Amino acid sequence: MTRDSEISEKTERLIQLMAEEKLGGILLNARHNFSWLTCGGSNGIDQSREAGAGWLFVRDDARRFVLSNKIEMPRLLEEELEGQGYEPVEFGWELEKANPATVTEHARSLLKDHKPIASDLPVAGCDRVIEGEISRIRGALTQSEVDRYRVLGRDAGEAIGRLAASLEPGLTEIEIARRASEALAACGAHSVVSLVATDGRLAKYRHPVPTQRRWEKSVMVVACARRGGLTVSLTRIVCNGTVPDELTRRTQACARVNAQLFDATRPGVKGSDLYLVTSRGYEREGFRGEEHLHHQGGATGYRTRDWVAHPQSEDRVQLRQAFAWNPSITGTKTEETCIAFEDHVEVISASPNWPGITVEAGGREYVLPGVLIL
Repeated sequence: MTRDSEISEKTERLIQLMAEEKLGGILLNARHNFSWLTCGGSNGIDQSREAGAGWLFVRDDARRFVLSNKIEMPRLLEEELEGQGYEPVEFGWELEKANPATVTEHARSLLKDHKPIASDLPVAGCDRVIEGEISRIRGALTQSEVDRYRVLGRDAGEAIGRLAASLEPGLTEIEIARRASEALAACGAHSVVSLVATDGRLAKYRHPVPTQRRWEKSVMVVACARRGGLTVSLTRIVCNGTVPDELTRRTQACARVNAQLFDATRPGVKGSDLYLVTSRGYEREGFRGEEHLHHQGGATGYRTRDWVAHPQSEDRVQLRQAFAWNPSITGTKTEETCIAFEDHVEVISASPNWPGITVEAGGREYVLPGVLIL
């Protein structure tokens, strides 16, 4: 699939959404949606914001526009949108600052009729915010996205695997996180989440933001790597010397729950049913209630999680949708990114030469990351 055909397919999804919602056009400003529609482009400037600089506007007749102030338009056209057929609509940055509805007013002037305009993020003058609906049509990956995702998963798995295997006891969590970010940067990826837990913190916190604590016996490294908009999530645990029996027992139990999740991740299955897989899995393993201490993961793609499995989730697995499952039992966790196909999932983030835990579920074998001994 060429870039042009991928963009055409995604534009057609937006047009179908407009028909369903009776819209005249859709504005896209969130950085993840900009990347999705442009096949990896970026409108990000201020990395602390979800909103980007510059808006894409798709009209219900498939014409595509880019709306931006004069600061950003030249770069967007030359470096992010070249050859993609976007028609520029430019305005002064002073006008944009003075009038919060500037973007919506310009978009509305492009309509052929008086149909409503929707946006992925709240913006003055817009009729509706429909990020949820856009997330749904983003879910099914195109073949080109699957191909790019596989390469990203391979690169991230290799980078974090090498990094984890190279760690020396005595390093601080902050230093480990820095090295993980650098390892991903070396393959053109950006670490959008970097978590590190050493020794006792591994059992205390599910989201261990790195500190100055130095590791001695065990360390967990969590990374979410983004490249071209797509995001891969993975977790690796390392021990200095013998792995404690209890850590082995809990990690193997986690792996079995993870394998059951992989086996259940099939097109059409609801998020609430996947949540039940984890809760029942923990109970079988003798760790009842662990699902209440951390979410189990869910759909991913252009965000670290588009939705997570929970008891009331009505979201359904789509064909060729990416998932990052992260079952955890106090003191350990397994996490890989996979893509759901008709009758199986394909794990894309494995680390070569990493010790694996092989688990059979539903007649298939799945290999989950075990604990590496230095």
